[in-house]
Amino acid sequence: MATLKVLCARSMHVAVEAIADGFAQSEGWRSDLHFGTVGALQKRLDDGEAADVVILATTMVAQLYHAGTLRPGTRRDVARTFIAICIREGTEPPPIATLAEFEATLQAAPAVAISDPAVGGSAGIYLARLFEAMKLADVIAAKGMLQPTGAEVARRVAEGAAAFGLTLSGEIAGVPGAVIAGPLPPPIGNETTYTAAVMASSAAPEAAQAFIEALCAKSAEPIWTKAGFQVP
Repeated sequence: MATLKVLCARSMHVAVEAIADGFAQSEGWRSDLHFGTVGALQKRLDDGEAADVVILATTMVAQLYHAGTLRPGTRRDVARTFIAICIREGTEPPPIATLAEFEATLQAAPAVAISDPAVGGSAGIYLARLFEAMKLADVIAAKGMLQPTGAEVARRVAEGAAAFGLTLSGEIAGVPGAVIAGPLPPPIGNETTYTAAVMASSAAPEAAQAFIEALCAKSAEPIWTKAGFQVP
């Protein structure tokens, strides 16, 4: 079976793996999936690594396109995710509807699991900047439980180690015992659209484009929704 190499944002792994399995069965192309943080994938691409398909934040894909790394006319918006507040299944959602409620909830929580910005993930980087702007960096330093992945954030919440967690919605949906209480309140909500495109170096551009169409197919929408994403 021929293979397509795919570089993809880590938070999308549940949905992309499921869609890739169906694509292999229907089209006969196996997908060699490589997942990573935005920072890690950016470094790999900067170092010259090639693939058939990239699925990354829209801004990053635009940079690759303008650098001539992508085939023209192949970009498609695939799905949206947002930084969500994660709670343990069966527990009462905390008050988070307004910025004041969210800040009070942070102050009152004994421990909060969050994505570690040092790993290079978009959620961790955004939250670190947000807490600095909100003058809550000292509070988070005292009670924040830094985790290497969003899935680990959700696991700390599911096991009861943290009162709640903050990470990308797509990384919460695949963890048993963890559920999404809602997005960050306005005006601090943070939404990311992920875009797929065929790399200019692809030796199988038609198959790569077909893979992208499978990601965006109407039949894939329930897979994205179940994985905690919104379809554009």
